[in-house]
Amino acid sequence: MGRILAIDYGKKRTGLAVTDPLQLIASGLTTVLTHDLIPYLKKYFAQETVSEIIIGEPKGLDGNATDATALVTECIRILHKNFPDMPVKKIDERFTSKIAFRSMIDSGLKKKDRQNKALVDEISATVLLQEYLQYK
Repeated sequence: MGRILAIDYGKKRTGLAVTDPLQLIASGLTTVLTHDLIPYLKKYFAQETVSEIIIGEPKGLDGNATDATALVTECIRILHKNFPDMPVKKIDERFTSKIAFRSMIDSGLKKKDRQNKALVDEISATVLLQEYLQYK
């Protein structure tokens, strides 16, 4: 059984999270610059067995597409091109950034640390993956 990789895709940065090999626990992996995503994933997939990718699908409060939806759609196309045998699933990502930020406050992170957008992206990917595991 391979790991599940979660992607919180952004125009500048992309947060990544991954499960353990038994797909029980979600953990933050890292945040990469978006233009470095595919080279990073190629290297990671060479070292770890990943069975599927989930990617956050941006939606507005009304459930409709947002400006970021087209960016994610393009990312999915690029993922399919580079990793044709890897399943990619879209997951509703509404509120993940807010939940991530709230978890940072609840865990006692200082204000300066909470302003680290890369950390918010990584935690958002982790929240996305935890939600997916909960309903899988």
